[in-house]
Amino acid sequence: MAPTTLVAPRATSTRLPLLDVLRGAAILGTLMTNVWIFASPGSERAVLDGGLDAPDPLAAPSAANIAESVFRFLADGKFLSLLTILFGVGLAIQYDSAARRGEPWPGRYPRRAAFLFLEGTVHFVLVFAWDVLMGYAVTALLVARLLARSEKVCRAAMWTAGGLHLALIGLVTLGDLAEADSGPGTPDPAATRLYAHGGYLDQISFRLDNALALRVEPVFTFGLLVFLFLLGVRLYRAGAFGTSAGGRRIRVRMAAWGLGAGLPLGAAAALGGPDFFVLGRYGIAPLVAVGYIGLIGCALDRFRVPGAGALGSVGRTALSCYVGQNLLCMLLCYGIGLGLTDRLAGSGPWWVMGLWAGVGLVLVAASRLWLHRFERGPLEAVQHWALSPRPARGPRP
Repeated sequence: MAPTTLVAPRATSTRLPLLDVLRGAAILGTLMTNVWIFASPGSERAVLDGGLDAPDPLAAPSAANIAESVFRFLADGKFLSLLTILFGVGLAIQYDSAARRGEPWPGRYPRRAAFLFLEGTVHFVLVFAWDVLMGYAVTALLVARLLARSEKVCRAAMWTAGGLHLALIGLVTLGDLAEADSGPGTPDPAATRLYAHGGYLDQISFRLDNALALRVEPVFTFGLLVFLFLLGVRLYRAGAFGTSAGGRRIRVRMAAWGLGAGLPLGAAAALGGPDFFVLGRYGIAPLVAVGYIGLIGCALDRFRVPGAGALGSVGRTALSCYVGQNLLCMLLCYGIGLGLTDRLAGSGPWWVMGLWAGVGLVLVAASRLWLHRFERGPLEAVQHWALSPRPARGPRP
């Protein structure tokens, strides 16, 4: 399809502070889930082996089990869905920016998506196997072209993608229910040794050798990614992140519906056991994410929220903080660094939650200090430099 020349913006160009706070919450929230991967024997491989099962607080209602279950429940899939929605919002903002300048769309955006895919590939190989950037880059290429089409086409694509995704997770859930319970998974002993005592180059080789298996999540959730990207576009165009009275009303409804329906359904899926894991993470969690947007927005509308500025700093350096938090956890947990996972194995969940809090505080402090001197985060600055058009050179005299 040929690029479409845009002639009018869809929304205001004013920076929306709520978006920075939401991005910060999404980045620290994804770490609430990922920190258990770093802290588990077998780490990245343990996700595939089923070695990340949360404890059952009903069967063993200790303080540690209850705290871990609540911690995981509040985060698992919810903040990743929130981050995905916000990526769609960012795409809509770039579309509007091109419209204000009268530039064709998607224009140079495929270059941006390709660079994001490159960043995600480097992140996957060198730092963390469960990277989200590669999946976002591929999804963005499709959604960017959809934005140049009519609202009717975008709406049809959004609901078709969402419907297909729900059908897929429904089939997977039925399959899990039909299978005999094999008990909790156990991590691969070779993977456990690799992350506890292996070298850094060995870990890179492991990711490359198992790339297809470790990249299964963005393939499985592609329909959900498309749906959430387009949902973010629709929410942005409806004014859900703005300061108007209409925007505040939308946020109230998002909080009421997202949390009122999502939290009870999510709790039921979590208490239902591993058979409902896919339904909870990939079916119900996006609904809770919508509620989180509404809740955070309503709180900022009504109160002076402590820490909002700190979250905003993380949000303004979201890419750097996302990669940085995974790099820090790698160095703290794996044998190539402090090896906390092996040293503290079997000591309970408190150190893992403390690790999340400590890394989060480092990100907050580092992002605030960095933004006092620079306009963009370090990786954001590299991205801006790489993608900015270069002035044409005139002929030499």
